Amino acid sequence: MKAMVGSTILSSSYDAGIELAKNSTKGLRTPKVGFLFGSTKYTQAELLRGVKSFNPDIKIIGCTSDEAIMTPDGIIWNEDGFAGMMALEDNELTVGVALTERGTDARVAGRRVAKEAMANAEKKYPPVAFALFTTPGSEEEYIKGIQDVLGEIPVFGGSAASDNNSTNWKVVCENKATTDGCAIAIFYTTKKIKNVFANNYDQTKNIGIITKVEGTRRILEINNGPALKKYAEWNSIEAEDLMNEKLTYASISVPLGTQTDEGETILIHQPLKGNEDYSMDVGSNVTVNTAVLQLKITEDKMIEGLVKEVNGLKDDFKASAILVVHSSGRKRYLDERIDEDFVALKNAIGDVPFIVTFTNSEFGIVDHSGALVGNLSLSVTGFSE
Repeated sequence: MKAMVGSTILSSSYDAGIELAKNSTKGLRTPKVGFLFGSTKYTQAELLRGVKSFNPDIKIIGCTSDEAIMTPDGIIWNEDGFAGMMALEDNELTVGVALTERGTDARVAGRRVAKEAMANAEKKYPPVAFALFTTPGSEEEYIKGIQDVLGEIPVFGGSAASDNNSTNWKVVCENKATTDGCAIAIFYTTKKIKNVFANNYDQTKNIGIITKVEGTRRILEINNGPALKKYAEWNSIEAEDLMNEKLTYASISVPLGTQTDEGETILIHQPLKGNEDYSMDVGSNVTVNTAVLQLKITEDKMIEGLVKEVNGLKDDFKASAILVVHSSGRKRYLDERIDEDFVALKNAIGDVPFIVTFTNSEFGIVDHSGALVGNLSLSVTGFSE
C-alpha cells in the first residue's frame, strides 16, 4: 500500500476540508480510504463536504480527537480547529464503509453497520479486518454486533474524544457525522494489516473481587464493600476527594484492570466518576465475580510504552503506513511531556507516514483474540507495502 498524511488548521470548516484533502492525497493517484481525525470546533458536515469536493471518490472514516493529533509534521493543534487525514491507496485494496446511529440497541446497530459496509464494498464474504470508531458508551456491544455478521476478525480503532473533556464528540463517515453511533471500514486486501494492542501498566499487590455492579459500567462493591472506598484505601486517598469527575484524573496513573480469559493481557477499566453512594463509574464493561487489579504507571513508562508498541509492530513487518490510536487520558497525564512522546514516536517510526488520534477507549487484538476494548491503552496498526 501507499500512504500520504496531511493536515490543516484553517478556521473555516469547508476550506479546511479542501486543504486537508489536497495535503493528504499528494502523490496518490486513486486513494481508496482516508482516516480523518480532527477538532470538535469544526462543523463536521462542512469539513467532510470540503474533502469530498476535492476528492469525491475517497472513502472517509474517523472521529474527533482530544485537543490535538500527531502527524510527521508534529503535534497539530489550533484553537479555531485542526484536522489530519491519512490516505491509503493500493490496486489490490477494496474498502467498504458505513455509519449508523446507535438507536435502542447497540448490538443491533453493529449488525446493521456491518451489513451496510459489505454492501458498500460490493462483497458477500467477510473482510480480513475492520476499523471501528464509535461514540463512548457501547463499544463492546457494537463489536459484538459487527462480529455477529463478520465473525471474529481483527479490529482496530477507538471511541471519539473531544476538547476540554466535553461530550460534543463525533464519529464521521463519508458525508455524515453522529454524536451517538459508530462507523466502520472493512478491508479486503492481499496485503497484511497488523495490530499491536497494549497499555504498559504494571500490577500492584492490590487485588479484589467485584462483588456488585449496576449495569455494565458501575462498580458498586469490591470485596463486599463500597467500591470507591476500597479504591481510595488502595491509593491512600480520602474517598471524598474522589467524588464526581475528580476521580478521572486521579485514576490515570493508578487505574483498575482485569485479565483476559487466558491471562494474555490486562484490560484497563478507568475509574471516571465517584458517586455519593461510594460506587464508581468506569470507562469499559465489567462483570460481577471478576478479579480486579490495581495498576500503576509513570510518565517515563508511558513514553517508553509507545516506543515499545511501535517497535513490536515493526518486528518482521515492513509498514507503509501506521495508525496510532492513543489514549487521551495518557496525553492529559503527560501534559507538557507530550512533546517528548511525539519525538520518541517519530524516532521509532522513522520515515513511514503516520497519524495519531487521541481517544476515550481503544480497540485492538492480542494473540487468538478478535477484539478487545480498553481504556488508557495504545492500538498501533500497520499496513504493509
